[in-house]
Amino acid sequence: MREPAWAADTPDRPRVAYLVHDLGDAAVRRRADLIRAGGAEPVIAGFFRGATAPAHIGDTRPVILGMTRDGALMARVLSVLRHILRPARIQQAIRGAPVILARNLEMLVLAAVLRKQGQRLVYECLDIHRLLLGNGPASRILHAIEAMAMRHVDLVVVSAPAFRDAYFRHRRHWAGPIELVENQVQSSTAELPPPSHVPNGPPWQIGWFGMLRCRRTLDLLKSLVAHSEGRIEVVIAGKPSLDIFPDLPGELDGLDGLRFVGSYTAADLPVLYGQVHFAWAIDFFEEGLNSAWLLPNRLYESIAYGAVPIAFSGIATGTWLSKHGAGVRVQDPESDLLPLLSTPTLPDYAQLREACAQVPRAAVLMDAERQRAIALKILGAA
Repeated sequence: MREPAWAADTPDRPRVAYLVHDLGDAAVRRRADLIRAGGAEPVIAGFFRGATAPAHIGDTRPVILGMTRDGALMARVLSVLRHILRPARIQQAIRGAPVILARNLEMLVLAAVLRKQGQRLVYECLDIHRLLLGNGPASRILHAIEAMAMRHVDLVVVSAPAFRDAYFRHRRHWAGPIELVENQVQSSTAELPPPSHVPNGPPWQIGWFGMLRCRRTLDLLKSLVAHSEGRIEVVIAGKPSLDIFPDLPGELDGLDGLRFVGSYTAADLPVLYGQVHFAWAIDFFEEGLNSAWLLPNRLYESIAYGAVPIAFSGIATGTWLSKHGAGVRVQDPESDLLPLLSTPTLPDYAQLREACAQVPRAAVLMDAERQRAIALKILGAA
């Protein structure tokens, strides 16, 4: 097991202090792996959500800053203030690191206040909180805090073009460099298994995988299953947001056609997507705001592993699929999906899957060369 990076003597590998708001997010390990691809050593520090903090992220032992909860914005603000006033733990992580990578706004504030002169600061923004898109008193306070922190930022990393164009350029008038790093599968074509031969439908299997934070999605999937007369089934996997789903397994218990298989790792993705025909890539969370701009992990994962994504037309996900001529794109999921999934024949589905197979691998996979290029941008070496 690798020793904590702040205790290790790694003169040939510069450290990147990676500050995260949720240590349990699977994307944290992916970003740590990417940092290593650029020849640096990540020092991970952050908060955790849920009952226990992860003891390790990959082979790195994180610095635990405390527990927070989904949706509890004020509690998270107080946690940030506490670490500004009592900074010993976070200084343990950032001391001696030439680069600080701060994931989301609360960690950016910590980094901006506690960084030393000359430390490079990179802001990784993968979600835009609804308050940042408002004009009320609370929104104006957040705008001022964000503007203060952004004065120290050397590079912004975003996961979707709309975050760059609609938010940072248009709304925040940020003129500094922005690096687009989509949520592609960190792999190479050679490492991907061939798509599995999912059993013929019906029943058509829909997979809802990832961060499970959308009540409307679950209610819609329940309705689809209930009205499908056995033609639609749903497999759910990932990390439920406890403020939305305090007991997701209990809620699904006894419901025919819906099953929750628990959390998963990146190694489980081929099996997860290999057992479903379609992947749910619709997110009503903060509908019309963040959800209209983001390009979720499941968009890239589903195509990489052979499932057909279902998405809204007219927003970023649907536009991406339309560009590549792939996926099922709907205007109104409530009215469109049940008749659509009640009628497809095997040849129809085979055509949908073939269209996904024709999407260029470079659009869904991030190969080692691209990972290294991004890491060097974060390090300021490119």
